[in-house]
Amino acid sequence: MKKTLCLLALHVAVASAFAAPTAAPGYKVTGSIAIGGEARWDYITVDSEAHRIYMSHGTQTEVIDTQSNKLIATIPDTLGVHGIVVARDLGLGYISNGKDNSVTVFDLATLKATAKIKVGTNPDAIVYEEKSHRVVTFNGKSEDATVIDAKTGAVVGTIAIGDKPEFAQIDPAGTIYVNGEHKSELDVIDAQALKLTHRYTLKPCESPSGLAIDDKQRLYAVCDNDMMVVSATDGKRLGQPKIGGSPDGVAWMDGFAFSANGEDGTVSVVGETAAGKFETVATVATAFGARTIAADPATHKLYVPAADFAPASGGGKRQGMPGTFRILVLEKQ
Repeated sequence: MKKTLCLLALHVAVASAFAAPTAAPGYKVTGSIAIGGEARWDYITVDSEAHRIYMSHGTQTEVIDTQSNKLIATIPDTLGVHGIVVARDLGLGYISNGKDNSVTVFDLATLKATAKIKVGTNPDAIVYEEKSHRVVTFNGKSEDATVIDAKTGAVVGTIAIGDKPEFAQIDPAGTIYVNGEHKSELDVIDAQALKLTHRYTLKPCESPSGLAIDDKQRLYAVCDNDMMVVSATDGKRLGQPKIGGSPDGVAWMDGFAFSANGEDGTVSVVGETAAGKFETVATVATAFGARTIAADPATHKLYVPAADFAPASGGGKRQGMPGTFRILVLEKQ
């Protein structure tokens, strides 16, 4: 009898090990970085090596020192700024300006703008592909991508996408992946050859926006219908866990994907079980409207932009309150 019980206990323990998700990290908000001004923002970028955050903020771009949590510079005249990307090997940064269809080039040492480059209509996400030294903007209204020679600032080509591109990621080989919002696709781009090479469906995902990539080159797309689609770079579906409402940004760090859910005011933490299933393993409270996110793998911190919102009136949307804009700092407990 004792032997039977031991074998049964061993069987249950093994089964549980293969069914249970990876131990969920206990993140919580530990502080905030006050910025103020308009309660308008989009993507946030962390430069771990330089201990900086680059924050889109309406018509300007804020630069924050992550060691002091202080605002150290503002780059003006970035109208409708969406994304910021850093080319450390060139000592330059690039900002996509959605309202004037341009990219601002700035010097990483001085944090001063040095040039403006005209691109497609309503540039949104922006990436830097280091192997080819190319900056690529993903243009929402013209449904294409503008490819820039980062060394010269010259536009070297335009890639038709045929869908509204959202966030993008790059794998170690230099291949670019971008979410197509209207057709719910994952589009694959060769920046060197200047062409779109593959389209993979993300359905039943609706309106995919944020995209993250992990160290195994698996992609995490967040969707309007409260789900995350996890896929391989060849389009193979690996999972579609349920997450919070109205996500816009997602980051990957330390074995987990973190989805920022604006409607719920939460971050969904998605992990992989020992059996290879992806599940939401934790939910972290943030703030209503906090929909984008960035991770700092050097400090293991997460950064989530937020503001206070006035109650909705007359059937309209809740509006962010001026002066309350800030960046929430999340740390593992």
